[in-house]
Amino acid sequence: MLKELFNRLVLLACVLCVAPVYANGFPDFTALVEKQSGAVVNISTTQRIAQPDFSAGDPFFEFFKRFAPQMPRAQESQSLGSGFIISADGYIMTNAHVVDHADKITVRLTDKREYSAKVIGADKRSDVALLKIAAAGLPKVVQGDPGKLKVGEWVIAIGSPFGFDSSVTAGIVSAKGRSLPQDNFVPFIQTDVAINPGNSGGPLFNMSGEVVGINSQIYTRSGGSMGLSFAIPIDVATQVADQLRSTGSVARGRIGVTIQEMTRELAESFGLSQPEGALISSVEKGGPADKAGIAASDVILKFDGKPVASSADLPRIVAACKPGGKVLVELWRKGAVKQVTVEVARMPEEGGRVVEVAGGHAGEGWVERLGLVLTDSGRAESRSGLQVVEVAGTAAKAAGIQAGDVLLAVGNTPLRSLNQLIEIIKRVPAGRNVALLVRRGDAASYVAIRLDEK
Repeated sequence: MLKELFNRLVLLACVLCVAPVYANGFPDFTALVEKQSGAVVNISTTQRIAQPDFSAGDPFFEFFKRFAPQMPRAQESQSLGSGFIISADGYIMTNAHVVDHADKITVRLTDKREYSAKVIGADKRSDVALLKIAAAGLPKVVQGDPGKLKVGEWVIAIGSPFGFDSSVTAGIVSAKGRSLPQDNFVPFIQTDVAINPGNSGGPLFNMSGEVVGINSQIYTRSGGSMGLSFAIPIDVATQVADQLRSTGSVARGRIGVTIQEMTRELAESFGLSQPEGALISSVEKGGPADKAGIAASDVILKFDGKPVASSADLPRIVAACKPGGKVLVELWRKGAVKQVTVEVARMPEEGGRVVEVAGGHAGEGWVERLGLVLTDSGRAESRSGLQVVEVAGTAAKAAGIQAGDVLLAVGNTPLRSLNQLIEIIKRVPAGRNVALLVRRGDAASYVAIRLDEK
């Protein structure tokens, strides 16, 4: 009896040693904040924006001539964000959108020291950026394991919302593995931590003082926090940052398929016992999946040994595979499990080059400055326009362009071939807007896309 009581007391003492101190039923964050806040930084950026310079005949020319004749040729835009130090020699992690198009980046530490930062690399698809400042002996964060996070667990954020440095907010993990529209490569951590403009790029800590995520997005109708915040898991961010540090870019895999969610009704029609996997709705002709024998109506259940519970899992798993590697794919086809081997191709990078799609068919290409895969094959010679096959660029997505749309013109120049578009885009300076006439169904309208560096 005494021995059992002694063992229980020892166990209780061990728990109290590692668990946070609670007061009135709530956790005490003071020790955690005191220890970790020194590694959190404020990031301010300055961007010089050139005003659009549309030539006569462009659809926006008359508008700017009539309504904005006195607008300055260029102006400065400033923004604020957060970040955190991951190494004592000055490497800092933040969001890509915090430093996007910045001409000058200033990092301010909690002791008010300021440094000019250099962008080592930024990956828009994951929204992760790696910065470097010329400093040494800096405090750094300890990285945790997001896989061990539990829904309902307490977490805190430290950042600079609206420019208020070292602000601390707390909440719980609301969900894990969230997929958001147009963000196919990140299994977000959802929390109810109050996140506001300026928190972007800051760390999300667990109660052990370890960084488990980068605060990246919020759901809001007011512009402020509504209790729906999303963080990039730190293991995903670290994989991206490691590639940015070593090569300056991120290599991702692709297999050339279009997928859709498997519903209960579709699962029943395909003979599956439960709705799982990614249903293939179309396969890129000549692409990796096509060469491997994967066809529309196949359901991918496992990819490279990893289960595909839903369609949202597949893009992340494929993207994490090394381009050029051969992986085993488990399919459900006509009521039976089948295995095929596919050679993963490299996903085109977002950036400023014009490249062709590996494995694409004649007349199809990736215009990287627009962030679009386009095709002119199979279109009648008398008809102008390029059909959108895939939308991967951030600016193109923001403009609302969708697969299946047809680009009819650039400004007032009708489009008749992919090579023609490539030559036009090559001549457009970085930072300029291009007006694209886009047809969807029977309606057509212009959208403007700002081009990145060449």
